[in-house]
Order: sequence, then C-alpha cells, then structure tokens
Amino acid sequence: MTNPTIQHAQAFSESQIYAAWGQGPSARYDELAQHFRPVFAKIQAGTLQREQQRILPYEQLQWLKDSGFTRLRLPKAFGGFDATIPELFALLVELAQADSNLPQALRVHFGFTEDVLISKDPAFKARWLKRIAAGEIVGSAWSEGGKESRDQFQTHIYRDPQGQIRLKGQKYYTTGSLYADWIEVGIQDLTGEPASVLVLRQSEGVQVLDDWNGFGQKLTASGTAIFNDVLIDPSEILVDGTRFKYSAAYYQLVQLAIITGLGRAASYELSHAVGQRNRNYTHANSQFVRNDPQILQVVGQVRGAAYSAGAIVEKVAQSLQRTYLAALQDNAEYEKQQNALAELETAQSQTVITQLILNASTVLFDALGASASDQRHALDRFWRNVRTLSSHNPRVFKDRIVGDFSVNGTLPPYQWRIGDVSQDQVLSKAS
Repeated sequence: MTNPTIQHAQAFSESQIYAAWGQGPSARYDELAQHFRPVFAKIQAGTLQREQQRILPYEQLQWLKDSGFTRLRLPKAFGGFDATIPELFALLVELAQADSNLPQALRVHFGFTEDVLISKDPAFKARWLKRIAAGEIVGSAWSEGGKESRDQFQTHIYRDPQGQIRLKGQKYYTTGSLYADWIEVGIQDLTGEPASVLVLRQSEGVQVLDDWNGFGQKLTASGTAIFNDVLIDPSEILVDGTRFKYSAAYYQLVQLAIITGLGRAASYELSHAVGQRNRNYTHANSQFVRNDPQILQVVGQVRGAAYSAGAIVEKVAQSLQRTYLAALQDNAEYEKQQNALAELETAQSQTVITQLILNASTVLFDALGASASDQRHALDRFWRNVRTLSSHNPRVFKDRIVGDFSVNGTLPPYQWRIGDVSQDQVLSKAS
C-alpha cells in the first residue's frame, strides 16, 4: 500500500494522520472510519445550503442509518461494528465536521444504546438490540422548558378508566425527536417517582413540532413535543436507577465532540478562503493574503485549537470506555469510582475545549476582510453553533466542581436536573 498524500483540503481521506489530526484511537480506526467517510463527504457537500435554506436533514440521517452508523456500538452479530467508545467519539467528531446538527440529533440515540449494552434485563436488551439493529433510532424528551420543578416532571403517566397506562405532558428541547422512531420521555411514574418511558413517535396523541428557535444548531429539531393521553407499553417504562450511570459525562462529551468537529470545519473553510482571496490591503505584509505571515498565524491558531480539542476528546473518551467496562462487572464500588473519574475528566475538559473553539470561531474573521460577514458564506454559523452547544450544562459550574475536587476532594454529583426554582417552594409548602 502506498502512503497517502499529506493534505490540508476539506476532504475525508483514508487516514486522519495525513490530515495532521493525529492517529485515531485504535489501530483499526481508519479502516472503520473509511466505511463512513464517503457518507460524511456526501453530507458535507450540502451543509451550507441546508443551513441557509433551513432544510431539515431527513435524507442525510437516512444515509447514516443505511450505512450502519446508528448501530456502531452494537455487536457484529446484530449488524454492528463493535466500536469502542473512543472510536465512536472520533467518528462523531468527523460527522460534526461534515454537519454539526446530525451528531446532536443522534446524541440520545447513542446514549440509549449504552443503556441497552449494559442492561441486566434480558428481555429489554434483546428487544432493543433487535430494534437498533433494524435501524430504529431514539430521540429525547426530557426538559419541560422551565415549567417543571428541579425534582419533578409535570409530564406523567396515569391509568385510564379501562386500566390502561397513558402518557400526558409537554416537553421542550426534544433534540432529534422529529427524526426519531422512538422518543424517550422523562416522566413521573404511577408512584410519583422519576422515570422514563419509550414511546413510538407515530403513536396516536404524539405531536412533535419544528419550533426550535435557537440561533445555532438550527436543524437539530430541538423544539416541542406534546403527549396527549398516549397509550404506552408498560414494559417500556424505565426506572432511573437501572440506567447507565456514566450518562452525564457521556452526553457532555458528545457536545464537546461536536464543538471539536466545528473547529475542524472552521479551520478548513478559513484555509480555503485565505488561499482563494485576491483582495488585499495596501498596508498588508505581502501582495497575496495567502503569503501574509500575520494572516497565516491566525489560520494556524484556528487549526491548532481544533487539533488540541480533538486530543482532549479522545482522552476523555478513554475514561468513558473504562466506565463502560466497569458497568459490565459486578463491583459497585469500582463502577462508582470510574463514573466519578469520567465526570471529572469531562468537567476538566469542558471549559478548555469550549474556549478554544469559541475563540477560534471569532478570530477566524481577523484573517479575512469585511466580505467575510457576507451571509452567503455563513461563517458566523461556527460561532453560533459552538455558542449554542457550549450553553448546555454551563461550564462555570463545571469549573467550580473541578476546583472543589482539587482543593477538598469533593466528588462530582452523579446526576443533576434543571427546573423552575419557584416550584421547589411550592412543593416544599405542599409537603
């Protein structure tokens, strides 16, 4: 086999080493990634148009399903690829480089896959391995947009007069649910305890709206879902304590992987724009922008930020792999320890990655003229998307958690919720 050519163009080559992003997380990574890179390239070709015209990526998600991307973590016996968590996250970075909306739309699907893989319920595991193997994907419906308390959901299940269990409520930030076959809904169960239930998106009484109005990640379908007396299957009710315990770190790292992919995409677009630019200033350092050392410094800064973010994501993904392996063992204390370490590593990386790529998506304009603000180029989408992603799970809290561990040895919280704090007072008075 001949060595690939070292290249800097925005292309998905046979080896990321030769794009100067470093070696992948395993010896087989490039072989695994090569199966999906033609799909990524096809997706990337239409990303700008979808962004500018607000075209929802139904077709592109189908391409990913057809390629087997949504079953990456499944065993080969179920049509999967036996991908490790570091391999999955490296591929999520590459997909985010192509289109940052798609890995976010699949975020809960991949998280739910972890639930399936570590489940100790044989019937649940067999049922969902079969469904995911068939290409079915899962979306999310957890947050209620400020209406719920921090301890309870308004969305709940109840028994109707015929004794059947039904679901009623409304959710917001339902990322990916518009594209999904199933929706995982956070609920109060029949006893008033927090749980979740899986609902077919096409069930009678389910309505998913395309009303996400954030200025970034516009095509993630993160809007409203309404559940109006939806008949549910009792076997699809999941108790919180049975879920994969590294979920907080896992879901956060997905966001950081997407931010990293956006950094790579920004780097490529900036390099191309600088290389093609013929207009220049009289007080510039060279005739052509592509030879100006100050401009090249900015380009290098942006690419270096993307590289560094990728290295950090891979390191944290290794920690998540350890938590997954720990979950398969019968050692609760060891599992708890690995979960805490994964949460700490994720928290330590969050501010750094966010700041690297937020800054990169800002300074890239310093390498170009005023024409860079032309909406036809949509270069602002990098900052908007990164800013939107980084506003999830505020980094200021993570810095405090890391500091508290560093000084006092305090372990991070296992899980956390968001809600209307005024509702806490209402519930307190009621009790």
